[in-house]
Amino acid sequence: MNKHIELVKKWLDDKESVTREELEANANAAFAACVAAAYDTAYYYAYYAAYFAADYVSEAKYWIKRYEELTK
Repeated sequence: MNKHIELVKKWLDDKESVTREELEANANAAFAACVAAAYDTAYYYAYYAAYFAADYVSEAKYWIKRYEELTK
């Protein structure tokens, strides 16, 4: 499993377990991984899950679902 997805899932389970700063750092790191992987689809989905986590829960859940479907 992708570490960026795992952090978002941890946060979705318990909003107090991850700080806003950690979520933002995770989104930045996920974006860097996405670029390094030449916008590989799985990294792209992980980036969007991380990007939306702090402000848009339903969008984060959507991208996690897409990631999990892709990586089955």
